Amino acid sequence: MTLEIHAIPEPAAIRQALAARKSGIDEQIRNTFQKFLAASCPSGLAIVAVGGYGRGELFPHSDIDLLFLVESDAHIPPKERIQVFLQSLWDSNLHPSHSVHTVAECVAEHAENAEFTISLLDHRMLAGDETLYAGMKQKFAQFRTRRGPSVAKKLVELAESRRAKFHNSIYHLEPNIKETPGGFRDLQTLHWLHALDPHGTPPDLTTAFYFLSGIRQRLHDLASRDQNVLSFDAQDMLSEHPATLMREYFRHARAVDQATRLALEATMVRGGGSLLGRFHEWRSRLSTADYTVLRERVLLRGQKPPTDLSLFEFIARHDLRLAADTMERMQGFVPQANWDNWKRLLSLPKPSPGLRAMQECGVLGRALPEWQNIECLVVRDFYHRYTVDEHTLVALENLENIADARFANLAAGVGDLTLLRFALILHDIGKGSGRDHSTVGEEIAHAVLGRLGAPQEDIDTVAYLVRHHLALSNVMSTRDLFDGATARALADSIGTVERLKLLTLLTYADISAVNPQAMSPWRLEQLWQAYVSAHQEFTRELATERIHYSELAKEPVGTSPEMAQFLEGLPTRYARTHSKAEIEGHSQMADQLASRPVAIEVVQDHGAHKLTLLTKDRPGLFASVAGTISSFGLDIVRAEAFSNSSGVVVDSFVFTDPHRTLELNPSETERLRGVVRKVVEGTEDAERLLRGRQRTFRASRMKIKPSVSFKDEEGINATLVEISTADRPALLHDLAAAISVAGCNIEVVMIDTEAHRAQDVFYVTREGSKLTEEIEIKLQAQLLAACVGSSN
Repeated sequence: MTLEIHAIPEPAAIRQALAARKSGIDEQIRNTFQKFLAASCPSGLAIVAVGGYGRGELFPHSDIDLLFLVESDAHIPPKERIQVFLQSLWDSNLHPSHSVHTVAECVAEHAENAEFTISLLDHRMLAGDETLYAGMKQKFAQFRTRRGPSVAKKLVELAESRRAKFHNSIYHLEPNIKETPGGFRDLQTLHWLHALDPHGTPPDLTTAFYFLSGIRQRLHDLASRDQNVLSFDAQDMLSEHPATLMREYFRHARAVDQATRLALEATMVRGGGSLLGRFHEWRSRLSTADYTVLRERVLLRGQKPPTDLSLFEFIARHDLRLAADTMERMQGFVPQANWDNWKRLLSLPKPSPGLRAMQECGVLGRALPEWQNIECLVVRDFYHRYTVDEHTLVALENLENIADARFANLAAGVGDLTLLRFALILHDIGKGSGRDHSTVGEEIAHAVLGRLGAPQEDIDTVAYLVRHHLALSNVMSTRDLFDGATARALADSIGTVERLKLLTLLTYADISAVNPQAMSPWRLEQLWQAYVSAHQEFTRELATERIHYSELAKEPVGTSPEMAQFLEGLPTRYARTHSKAEIEGHSQMADQLASRPVAIEVVQDHGAHKLTLLTKDRPGLFASVAGTISSFGLDIVRAEAFSNSSGVVVDSFVFTDPHRTLELNPSETERLRGVVRKVVEGTEDAERLLRGRQRTFRASRMKIKPSVSFKDEEGINATLVEISTADRPALLHDLAAAISVAGCNIEVVMIDTEAHRAQDVFYVTREGSKLTEEIEIKLQAQLLAACVGSSN
């Protein structure tokens, strides 16, 4: 279906629409006042437009902000009269928002309600007692002169808090054009700050205002409500070329954002007091023969900037920013930077402020012309939050601020991160090309580094990292990290321990920059395990595929008869998967099976929960337990299944608790354990439990076609079944049940869910062997049916 394009109106049309809406609503409110309030309130009451209505910035479904200004509480109209007045406006499809205040309240500072004072900065008389309004207007002007700096400081706090909710970034793929940095609220903040403290001339952002106004007008029209999110669907409906539309949006938003940040910082400096003044005075001592540092901003002493990257080295070394004058003088500047210049910048402890400054003034795209391919580039995958260039810069910042001690120590051990940082700059440079972006990125890396004069060894390392920057992420999603074949494949493809370390750190920074929730505690553990598995493969030989008594002397857990009986026949990956304490705990759980049919424990595990059970294996066991866990509203993120020579299975399920059921109701953990026990023992039915819980599917904005593929890889004694489908409740149960019905046994399961896509991998055997082609054909049809589910 072809979407109808709703073109963005021209500035003249927007001006006319805003003016017409303002005058029309003004007249309507005056008439409504005369009809319902004028007779009963001949004096002591004025209806005043404030906020956006006061400025005359009314879009099709904007709120109508009204102030009932009264001389005293005695002049407040009867409640029923106000209700009739407002209801009449609602009946006219207006959205009035009102407050009632005396003149004294309007000219008093409200620390707990600064928004009210700020709304009064845009006030207009509409109807009622003109003398009362004139008095308020005069007194408010005096109040603004007297208390303006204090109100401005509160306005800065509110603006910074709002902007922090959006991570102080304009580069969101689906921005809220009202609230996101660079949007309408920032334009209003600039207007208010100038009204409170009219220093200098405010920047001319007229073009940005009309561009944003045109979009906002169309968003309201499309949604028939106050909708300000420029969603993917809206982008498609506003332009035949949504990528071009968004690049234009980001250019305007960037200008608004830069002006807002300068204004916020200037306001805080003017009102910062002696302590902040002394701090800036101390920082000004950083000034050199080439640069002056004033209020954290760098000014050029000479007419032109240095020809290399030394300005940005200076900024990065001292965590400074460019002054507005410097940014203007950087227009058109193309640095003559070679590989040595880049190495000096990227070898600093924290080079990201320098790279941010390069991006901010447009130099990054001129120093590396290939960077222009990804500037403001939107790639829709319903998972990334930022544009490609912003994602890259956030990844570089993440590398400088590693919270996890293991990865921080790994970075410290690498020492010089220059090549890794340059690889991060280029890792997504091939996006938008229409080809595999990793392959294109590798080609660009060779061209860029060759042009800069880098040694061949450095070129090879950077190009390798760019080409394989998704390798560990893919392994985490599709392979058993504790399988010897996975470790061997990783070691063979990476080649050296040094590259493994760099690739691990790149993956950490890349995933963490996708969105704030992408690097979950569990994914962090997966990445670390991928590193450990490959690292161990570099330093020691693989163990045998199965644990046998003759090998137990080499195991760290000891060789008691009970332990030997438990470990006999378990896969060698089991020993890699679990610590000594965990193996000893499982052995003790196995001892319980002498007096009971099942042993179960539930513990918290790296930000999630983990249920482990030991029992005698039977058909459908894994699916039943998965269904039971899902029936509690819990999301399974990983599962494993092992069995020893005695037929005892060690099954584990790691799951998250999205509704905080277990956290808020501690007794639910014990109930979960009890219900799982009943299901395993056969006194409760998992299917019945699932039927008792409504399977509410999460809404998806994109259709995902299910796919099922089989791989018989050398060195793996099971068939890999890879499944990609839309995520939904109880999906794991349905897939596992289909495998069980086919007479197959599940050895290991890997689950990875991104946005609305589930990517699951099962290691499956039948009668102890890989699947035959005939079984694969039948099982594929059953799994595709399970992907759809009965509720779709």
